[in-house]
Amino acid sequence: MHKALFCRDVQTLWKPWLIFSAILTMYIVVIISMFDPSLGESLNLMMESMPELFSAFGMNNPGATLLDFIANYLYGFLLICLPLVMELIMVNILMTRYLDRGAMAWLLASPNSRTKIAFTQAAALVAAVLVQMAYITAVGIVFAQISFGGELDIGRFLYLNVGLFGLHLFLSGLCFLGSCLFQEGRYALGFGGGLGILFVLFQMLSQVGEEAEFLKYLTPLTLFDPKALAMGETVWPSILALYLGGAALYGIGIFFFGKKDLSL
Repeated sequence: MHKALFCRDVQTLWKPWLIFSAILTMYIVVIISMFDPSLGESLNLMMESMPELFSAFGMNNPGATLLDFIANYLYGFLLICLPLVMELIMVNILMTRYLDRGAMAWLLASPNSRTKIAFTQAAALVAAVLVQMAYITAVGIVFAQISFGGELDIGRFLYLNVGLFGLHLFLSGLCFLGSCLFQEGRYALGFGGGLGILFVLFQMLSQVGEEAEFLKYLTPLTLFDPKALAMGETVWPSILALYLGGAALYGIGIFFFGKKDLSL
């Protein structure tokens, strides 16, 4: 890994990371503060009036505990889509923008191999995602303890976030692979972003009714089941598949970046 380049990447990525952290903090605080077991009946009435809408966003089972509530209203949609947008922006900063502006020629002119440069950019992206997931975990625990001391099952909450990191390792790896496969930024971002949006849509449609349930087999989001993780169920094979898939996507991206013809 190129240490100087990694440090430069960190300095470049902190601004979008900070912006998305602020947005995520707002949503986490708002959702947790809404928890009130006495409102369960009211929420059920709302879901009965709009069952398809709540099911599409994975919010059809608020649960009786704080962890169930968080898993339902945060991890079913918001904590999937918002970090995905951040990952797309970061991939654009780390890879796509260098290619579009011709700055990649400057990097490749150094006595470092393409593989080393691509690995460094991949490491910076993984580090940003990892720190983001750790931040989400910390904010959730701290605010839950402040607002509802002792209500949050911290062990299962950590288990839930281990699964969330696995999902975003896969999604960010997909975005990174797109930047390594394509020369033009629009195609690179379209690959990762387009597939990411398609996976989310498949997941939403598969939860609406039995007719579209088969779509769950076409999206990796099915491997991340926040409700099962919150209940402490043994779903580690699915989570392991996400980790291995994410590592494979990064590895394939680095390989293709080292082999592709760059018109610089």
